[in-house]
Amino acid sequence: MDLIFAEATPPGRGGVSVIRLSGDGARAAAERLVGPLERPRHAYFRDLAQDGDLIDQVLALWFAQGSSFTGEEVAELHLHGAPVIARRVARALIEMGARPAEAGEFTRRAFLNGRIDLAEIEGLGDLLAAETEAQRKLALRSVSGELARRAEEWRALLIEAGALVEVSVDFADEDVPDDVPDRVFEAVAELRVRIQKEIDGFQAAERIREGFEVAIIGPPNAGKSSLLNRLARREMAIVSEVAGTTRDVIELRFDLKGLAVTFLDTAGLREAGDAVEAVGVERARGRARDADLRIHLSRDAQAVTDLWMPGDLTVRSHADDGLLSAGLSVSSLTGAGIDEMLADIQLELSGRIAGAGIVSHDRQRAELVGAITAFDGLEGLPPELVAESLRVAASCLDRLVGRIGADDYLDAIFSSFCIGK
Repeated sequence: MDLIFAEATPPGRGGVSVIRLSGDGARAAAERLVGPLERPRHAYFRDLAQDGDLIDQVLALWFAQGSSFTGEEVAELHLHGAPVIARRVARALIEMGARPAEAGEFTRRAFLNGRIDLAEIEGLGDLLAAETEAQRKLALRSVSGELARRAEEWRALLIEAGALVEVSVDFADEDVPDDVPDRVFEAVAELRVRIQKEIDGFQAAERIREGFEVAIIGPPNAGKSSLLNRLARREMAIVSEVAGTTRDVIELRFDLKGLAVTFLDTAGLREAGDAVEAVGVERARGRARDADLRIHLSRDAQAVTDLWMPGDLTVRSHADDGLLSAGLSVSSLTGAGIDEMLADIQLELSGRIAGAGIVSHDRQRAELVGAITAFDGLEGLPPELVAESLRVAASCLDRLVGRIGADDYLDAIFSSFCIGK
């Protein structure tokens, strides 16, 4: 592998900027700038200079091949966080023959060198993108190799079952126990239950990873935009007494006690007064239908009947008008009832993710579905076809963690990674 480098910390002004090198000659390149680095995984405080020109005073360290994240020789230079210093060091490294890394290239090398599997890579990407505690915890389970360990357990059962089938084929004329087929089907039945449990938990895990959408719907001047502004604690949407002010869907990303929730402020639902408002109303209805939950907001706490779905909330707005009413009421002016409404939303959405598994990507789910589909109709098949079905299922599990067939996914996965990771 050629020598690559990247600024591993976010670009811009900060306390520290870390430049990471990986590949053949990483240690030598660092030593040309800072002097001898005798021992791996030891930090050295050194002057960093090129051709006698002092650039910075830095911490430098290196990791031996086989003992780094990428599996290659790796060096790190911890600079002062001025962009001009990082640019100057980058220019020096290019002059030495190193090249800037592409997005996700460090992680790609870790995968190619067997330091991390495909499911762990997807988890790492999710961890880097995590915005809430629930997302962090879900991603960390994949990064720690939990899915890979489960896949290996399932694969071991398949190998055991396949070996029993092969015995019945290769030694059909020998003294083979009569219960071999039953033991094979027992193992397959156990595997089907385990894998199906993960498939069943996919939708909940996917919602944790991608987040929920909650649409605020209702008639014009119901206070939808005011409610969104109150949640955002800033002016995101235009508030006016003129009906039909909101034309497009306005989104607010929100951390609701660890859950990622996007609140949608939508156009007031009525017969549109012009073509532009008609487009807004149609978009509002479309996003409301697709949302995970809807807040039916109005002055009289009436639901939008044709958009009502189980789990939705009916909320009366303008609770500061002095009128008493049963049920949930909120005031965007005073904040009354807002916490209670958020608590009800959090309770409803938390219930929907109670059975979340660890599989949260469509690719992962597809491989698990392929594995249990291979088990269909095994009873009554000749041993040779049973053995082939078990091999197909094992191949699906191999693809799950990237042992085979991973090239098709790598570019798509790494395109979302940041430079330096």
